[in-house]
Amino acid sequence: MFKKNTVFLSFNSQKELDNNAVEFILERAENAIKERGIFSIVLSGGATPVNIYKLLANKKIDFTKWLIFFGDERCFPLDHPERNSFVAESIWLSKVNIPRSNIFIIPAELGSVDGSLAYDKLLHVNKSFDLVILGLGEDGHIASLFPNREWDNDKQVIAVSDSPKSPSERISLTLSRLSNSEDILFLVSGKKKLNIFRKWKEGGDLPANSISAKNQILVMSFDVS
Repeated sequence: MFKKNTVFLSFNSQKELDNNAVEFILERAENAIKERGIFSIVLSGGATPVNIYKLLANKKIDFTKWLIFFGDERCFPLDHPERNSFVAESIWLSKVNIPRSNIFIIPAELGSVDGSLAYDKLLHVNKSFDLVILGLGEDGHIASLFPNREWDNDKQVIAVSDSPKSPSERISLTLSRLSNSEDILFLVSGKKKLNIFRKWKEGGDLPANSISAKNQILVMSFDVS
């Protein structure tokens, strides 16, 4: 079952979902910058956010007060096309006026153990994110947290050595660290995710059902009903 502070929005097209997601992100950024002077956002991997990155790259706004983090990363070299950071940087971040020092990639090229320890030191345990973007895998995983797996939720970042999806070596923020956010934005689209989305709604044993947020969990979906 969705938590009480969950808002569910269904759209008629992928384009409509993407445009609404961008507007939501920009609204949250504007509010955070007005209140605290910065906007911290955690990016999702996978194909779902790619169009959103393209839309953001074309926005004529000031990105200098944005802080970019990542929810997970695959243990590939820095320039590997399947790295989440490479995708975000090549499509969006390299095209806007965000300082390089504001982009906090997960150093997964160091390996899952050393990379996770390095990213844990970078994160401030007492500072919440403003917005965390998450997808939902066809198998029910979020970030690199897969169903029927165990991890130390007392940690901020964990090493993943047995991912059922390639590559097996990954690094992921934990459910507790992802939940340490003002808002969560789930992006879910495609008929292949219909069954897992239904299982989530019915309260199945999935990582997504353990995610929480201080303010709101917003679920934007297309073609999963």
